[in-house]
Amino acid sequence: MSAPIRLALADDQALVRGGLRALLEGFAPLQVVIEAGDGEALLAALDATPVDVILSDIRMPGTDGFVLLQRLRERGDATPVILLTTFDEPELPLRASAAGAQGFLLKDASPEDLFEAISRVARGETLLAPVPTDPVRARYAFRDQSPPTDTFNEREVAILRLLAGGYSNREIAKAVFLSEGTVKNYVSDILDKLGTRDRTRAVLKAITLRII
Repeated sequence: MSAPIRLALADDQALVRGGLRALLEGFAPLQVVIEAGDGEALLAALDATPVDVILSDIRMPGTDGFVLLQRLRERGDATPVILLTTFDEPELPLRASAAGAQGFLLKDASPEDLFEAISRVARGETLLAPVPTDPVRARYAFRDQSPPTDTFNEREVAILRLLAGGYSNREIAKAVFLSEGTVKNYVSDILDKLGTRDRTRAVLKAITLRII
């Protein structure tokens, strides 16, 4: 019998937490070992109780899901995180991937889909897929719209689309059959051509300029 997946659950609404716990504990093997009303309480609980996956609402008072994720990564905690929200806003998956989340789901996902998501990230997978660019372009245009210093070839465009989906260099390397070092070089070239400092700005500018 496989070891249970140890889950931490953060949501500011007690009824939502209770409902999620009741739904998820119907799936074996899974155990909810931490419940918290905000990110700060969850961070404190993790000091004493390590978990395999964190399931967190995005919008919570105080330390919300994005701040929680940032704090985790800053202290070197690589525990996979799935962010939940009731808001179907096109820019949220992009923000989630940029922040280092392994998954992003709406709260109306079925219990089966939620359990599958938790199981997959517990195995080291990521759920973040390439995001639709038109809604993001309409609502989240990048302020710097200067043209790139050079054109983009087909391989670079493909890598940009995977960057927009939140994939790591290792995951991109597997998808396009290149070494991780080669992908890293491609990403550096992409940043240089766009005149951006990081992957998030590169993706936003590429979407704004309709490169992807």
